Amino acid sequence: MQQAVLISSLCLILVAFSRVLGETQKACKQLHCGDHGPAIHFPFRLKDRHPDHCGYPGFVVSCNERHETVLELPIPVKFSVNTIDYKNQEIYLYYPDNCQLAKLLETQNMSFFPFYVIDQGNFMLFDCSSGLEESGEVAVPCLSSPGHHIYAVYSSDYVEGLQYCTKTSDVLSVPYKFRWSEPNCTECEAKGKKCRLKSNGTKNEIECVHEANMSKWGAARKLVVTGASLGSFVLMLLVIAAYHVYSYDRNEKENRLKIERFLEDYKALKPSRYSYADIKRITDQFKDKLGEGAYGSVYKGKLSSELFVAVKVLNSSTGDGEDFINEVGTMGHIHHVNVVRMVGFCADGFRRALVYEFLPNGSLQDFISSANNNNSFLGWDKLQDIALGVAQGIEYLHQGCDQRILHFDIKPQNVLLDYNFTAKLSDFGLAKLCSKDQSLVSMTTARGTMGYIAPEVFSRNFGKVSYKSDVYSFGMLLLEMIRGKKHIGATPENTNEAYYPEAVYNLLEEAEDPRVHIGEEGDGKIPTKLAIVGLWCIQWNPVDRPSMKTVVEMLEGGENLTKPPNPFASTGSTRIFATGPSRNLNLELETIVELE
Repeated sequence: MQQAVLISSLCLILVAFSRVLGETQKACKQLHCGDHGPAIHFPFRLKDRHPDHCGYPGFVVSCNERHETVLELPIPVKFSVNTIDYKNQEIYLYYPDNCQLAKLLETQNMSFFPFYVIDQGNFMLFDCSSGLEESGEVAVPCLSSPGHHIYAVYSSDYVEGLQYCTKTSDVLSVPYKFRWSEPNCTECEAKGKKCRLKSNGTKNEIECVHEANMSKWGAARKLVVTGASLGSFVLMLLVIAAYHVYSYDRNEKENRLKIERFLEDYKALKPSRYSYADIKRITDQFKDKLGEGAYGSVYKGKLSSELFVAVKVLNSSTGDGEDFINEVGTMGHIHHVNVVRMVGFCADGFRRALVYEFLPNGSLQDFISSANNNNSFLGWDKLQDIALGVAQGIEYLHQGCDQRILHFDIKPQNVLLDYNFTAKLSDFGLAKLCSKDQSLVSMTTARGTMGYIAPEVFSRNFGKVSYKSDVYSFGMLLLEMIRGKKHIGATPENTNEAYYPEAVYNLLEEAEDPRVHIGEEGDGKIPTKLAIVGLWCIQWNPVDRPSMKTVVEMLEGGENLTKPPNPFASTGSTRIFATGPSRNLNLELETIVELE
C-alpha cells in the first residue's frame, strides 16, 4: 500500500513537472483570438497561452467564448478590443452587445492604468415598451426584460421612436480608444524590430532586437527555468517520499475519519441536488399527491424505507424563479427544530422542485379550521405549545442566523406539524435577507397573504417595513388559532371576518372569555393569553409591537400580561408589552436595503 501511494505521488509530481516544463518552453509567438482578431504580441500577452515574460506588466488580454479579444484590467468591466496599433501605441475598443455600458454605469472611480483614454463618448439609456429594431438600434440584453427593452443611444444621435420611451440614466465618458506611454516601443516597431523585456534587466526594462535574436533569448531563458524547476522538483520529490513512508498509516486513518465526519455533516446540513428523473423515482411517478396550490403540487416521496419526504413540484409556467431561489438560498442556512428541514432541491432545465422532510400531521390550518369538530380539536395546552414553537422559529429567523431572515408569509397553512405535533415553519418563497444590525428593509411591492399582511407592507403610509411585519402576521395567526370556524362578535348586520380581531379586543375590554367553546370547557387562561399576545402583535404602529424575543417570553410566562391598547384606534400608542416598567418604543429606525 505504501509503495502504491509513493508511486502515485511520483507520477503526480512528474506530471506537474512536465506541465511546468512545457509552459517554460512556450515561445512568445504572435497569437490571435479569432480569424479577424488583432495580433497579440509584446507588450501584450494572451492570458493562459503566453508565459508571463512574454508581456509587459498590466498588458494582458484574453479570448472569450465568442473568440473576441478582451482587455483584462483590475476593474469589473472587460473591454472588447477591435484593433491594436502597436506603432502608435493605441487600442481601439468596441461594445458588441452594449452590456459593458451597464458595468460602466455601476462602477465609479475607474482607473484604466497603464492606459489612458484619448477618445470617449456619452450614452443615454432608454426604457421602451416595444423594440426599436427598425431604427437599427440594438437593445442591451443584460438590462432588458419582457416589456422593458433597454437601448443605449449615443447622446448626439436622434432615434425615431424615442418619444415613446423613458430615459433611465446617462452613461458618461465611455472610452473608445486607449493609449499607452510605457513601454515605448514606437521606434522599435517603426524599424521592423521587436520589443521584449531585458533578460537580465531590472524594473521592467525593455530592449529592441531582431526576431532572430528572440529565439536565442528564449532558449537561454528556458534553460535557466528548466534547471531551476528540475532541482526544485527533485528536492520536493524526496521530501514527499520520506513523508509518505514515515506517516502514511497514521494519517490515512485520521483522514478517513475526517472524511466520514464531513460527509455525515454535509448530508445532515446541506441540501442535495436531484435531477428530475430522481424526483420521479422518489415520488413513484408522482403517485401520492398531498395537496395542490397556485405554486404547484406536493407529493409524498420516499428516499429510503425509513425516510419519507414531501416533494413540492413548482409550476413551470408561473413566476420567474425568484421564489425558488429565495427558498433554496434561505433554507440551506436554517437548522432549527421549529423550521422545516430542506432535504434537497431540483433545478433541471425548466423543472424545479423542493424536497422537504415529511410531516404527517399536515398544517395547523387543518386543525383550527375544523375546530368545532371534537375529533380535530387539539386542546388548548397543545395549541399553546404550537404557538410557542412558531414564535421560537420566527425568533430564530430574526436573531439566530448570521443574517436576519424575514418570512413575510406567516399563516396557519405554512405551519406544519410532525408526529408529535411540533410546529415547524415552512414556505420561504417570499423570504428576504437583511443585516442583523439594521431594523428596516426596503421593498418595492407588497408580499404575503391577505388577512395576515402587516399594514406597512400594504402601504408605506402606515410605517416602514421591518421584522415587526412578521410580528403582525404572527399576531393574526394567534387570533386565528382561538377563532376556529366561529366568528366572535358576528351579528346579522355584520358577519365580515375582518372585524374578528376587534371583536376579540371588545371581549377583553368587557372581561369576557375570548375563546371559542369547542370540544372542551374549563379554564380560559390559555385562550385569553393567546388573545392578549395576538393583540399586542397587531398594533397598528410597528414600533408598538413587541419583538419576537419578547413574544416568546410572554407565551412562556404571561400570567400577568398587561392588557394591550386598542390596535384599531387612530391615536394612542402604548409603551408596555408585558408586566414591568414602561419603555418608550417610538424609536427612529434607519431604512436598509434588502440583500438578494
